[in-house]
Amino acid sequence: MTIKETPLKDCYIIEPKVFYDERGYFYEQFNEQVFQAETKLNVKFVQDNVSESKFGVIRGLHYQQGMHSQAKLVTVLEGEVLDVAIDLRKNSPSFGKQFSMILSSENKKQLFVPKGFAHGFSVLSKTARFFYKCDAYYNKESETGIKYNDETLNIDWQLKDGEIIVNDKDKHLPDFKSAIYF
Repeated sequence: MTIKETPLKDCYIIEPKVFYDERGYFYEQFNEQVFQAETKLNVKFVQDNVSESKFGVIRGLHYQQGMHSQAKLVTVLEGEVLDVAIDLRKNSPSFGKQFSMILSSENKKQLFVPKGFAHGFSVLSKTARFFYKCDAYYNKESETGIKYNDETLNIDWQLKDGEIIVNDKDKHLPDFKSAIYF
């Protein structure tokens, strides 16, 4: 597995080494020893989540506040998404900056999103099955986010206006300027 830095502090791209043969393929999705050695981050995952969405769905931008803040390791098991991470840590050199990349079942890449980041994705394929590991348990009272169409962030979700599907809760999230920073 190869771990690469992104322009955002503590946010990493993980590319597994995939072994193909006539039966199919095999790869190690996560290795704690390699991750810690390469990133110097001590992360213990405690919860795995899976969502399935259809083309045009945008989920996010979500995060949990305070002691329930979550680091996530995200990947796509089926389909293709544009994955977006935004640094909300006031003292970070990359505060307010965003990083996006295509995650797909074909490229098998993963993105490590540290605590203190907002995260979201848009579905670019007919359907997508999204998998993520979290280092803290979900806590409804700590849940918040930023509007997907925030003017300050101006994220290109790679979808046309008529294709976008967003639930009511995400449509009413605060804008970036009103967000709670870490």
